[in-house]
Amino acid sequence: MRKSIIIALLFGVVGAGILASLGMWQLSRMQWKAGMLAQIEARIGSAAVPVPVAVDAVRDQYLPVRMTGRILPEEIHVLASVKKMGAGFRIISTFVGMDGRRVMLDRGFVAITAKNALRPEVAAEIVGNLHWPDEINSATPVPDLDAGIWFARDVVAMAKALRTEPLLIVQRESSEAHLVTSPFPVTSSGIPNRHLEYVVTWFGLALVWLGMTAYLIWRIRRKEQ
Repeated sequence: MRKSIIIALLFGVVGAGILASLGMWQLSRMQWKAGMLAQIEARIGSAAVPVPVAVDAVRDQYLPVRMTGRILPEEIHVLASVKKMGAGFRIISTFVGMDGRRVMLDRGFVAITAKNALRPEVAAEIVGNLHWPDEINSATPVPDLDAGIWFARDVVAMAKALRTEPLLIVQRESSEAHLVTSPFPVTSSGIPNRHLEYVVTWFGLALVWLGMTAYLIWRIRRKEQ
């Protein structure tokens, strides 16, 4: 009986130790992720600069920029949803700078009924953030070009369709006299941070493991008695 109890105890302690170590690792990951999100929020809200001549998707992700030019009627409609507003579309327009540079502008959100509303060419100074959204996966439908509906923002594909640089500015502010969209600016809220769930899961499993070990030892003692 003594040997069986020692084996069960060792098995329980080692197993619980492994599960607890995974919980500690997730705790450190959670702290790292929180720090990273704080840095992203600080970068998103920092002072805007002119759009760099040469951009890099990694280095310039979330970079606040300022650009003056004309927003053209050429646009792409990306299916989206906004809390308390429901389903609608992101309006991705061609934006031509004063120097003739053609980029894309994510103007924000409109309701489904406003998809085909008239949005004429307009001059504007835009403040926003460069963004290369990671929204495409194997389950994403291909764009319905007949209906003019896209199901995710694909910077390269949208740039090809609008004949612009593969560069997307997500609007935060606009000098337009009358906004025709509701701004849908970049935030860190879309970046998942589920490490707290993992911490609770691993530590919870460690407690369950210890409980099962205690039960096993109790059964061994009862059997021998």
